[in-house]
Amino acid sequence: MSETLYDRLGGEDAIGAVVERFYERVLADEQVAHYFDDVDMQNQRAHQTQFISAVAGGPVDYSGEDMETAHEDLGITTADFNAIAAHLEATLEAFEVDADDRDAVLAAVGEYEDDIVTVTA
Repeated sequence: MSETLYDRLGGEDAIGAVVERFYERVLADEQVAHYFDDVDMQNQRAHQTQFISAVAGGPVDYSGEDMETAHEDLGITTADFNAIAAHLEATLEAFEVDADDRDAVLAAVGEYEDDIVTVTA
C-alpha cells in the first residue's frame, strides 16, 4: 500500500499541530483575522484538522458544513483567500513539509476556492 499525503504529513496529531500554528498566524494578520471574531476557535481548529486530514487522503470523513454554505455570508475576497493560503504554506514550510507535499495540500485546499471566495473585485 502506498503512503498517502496524510501519512507523509504525520497523521492527525501532526496536522493538528500545523493547524494550531496556522491559526496563530491567521489571527495575527489584520487583513483576515476579522473573519474569526465570533468563531469558536477550538471548534474551528478541530474542523480544519478534520478537513485537511480528509483532503490529504486520511481515514477521516469531514463532517462540517460544505464549504460554500460555511463561507457564503463572509464576503471573502480572492486576496483574503490568497493571504490565508500563504499562511498555510508558510506554516507547512515551518513544519518542514517538503515542497511537493506543500503543493499537494495547497492544491487540495485550492479546489474549494470557488466555494469559499464570494466577493470578486
